[in-house]
Amino acid sequence: MDRFFRANPDQAMAYVADAHWERRAIAVRHAPLEACRQHINDPDEVVRRVVATRLPPGELLKLRRDPDREVRIAVAQRFPVDDLLVMSGDPDYMVRVIVARRLSHGRLPLLVKDPEREVRKTVAQRLPAFALARLIDDPEPEVRCIVAERALPHDAARLLGDPDWTVRHAAAARAPLEDVRALVGDPEPEVRRIAWQRIAAAE
Repeated sequence: MDRFFRANPDQAMAYVADAHWERRAIAVRHAPLEACRQHINDPDEVVRRVVATRLPPGELLKLRRDPDREVRIAVAQRFPVDDLLVMSGDPDYMVRVIVARRLSHGRLPLLVKDPEREVRKTVAQRLPAFALARLIDDPEPEVRCIVAERALPHDAARLLGDPDWTVRHAAAARAPLEDVRALVGDPEPEVRRIAWQRIAAAE
């Protein structure tokens, strides 16, 4: 049916009000935009997801509180970046991850306290190095490890005493050499190894 409508989009209008959700969704994908707009409150979430992929970004506001997470994810992927912050409080963490992936650098710090680790990991991957100090004390080792891998050297040095060895290992690769020397007696072999490697490379 999808192939048929791709070849004959003029026929889609005959099925946009079909009783079956799947035929309706396929028809809405190919129907004129005006017909698509009429399904913004369709009872089926699959149809609304199609609507979310077709509406101009400026018209997506009506769908940002849709009860279906997949609809809201589709909205977050296309919502105007300048207005995207309004979705940063979405109850579903995957919607907030999409927001964190697209939000401008200047607004990313607003998400450093998000309750979900995956959101904060995304923030840590995108923040400029000079701003990563905001996440040095994050409760999750995975977040702190990303910070250690990307932070400015003096900030990475602050993580050399982290209780998680993977964080110390990442920090040892970026911190100033004089600080890394303190890790030659670290209880974790991998951390000791990278500390000695850096010392040897500098001699």
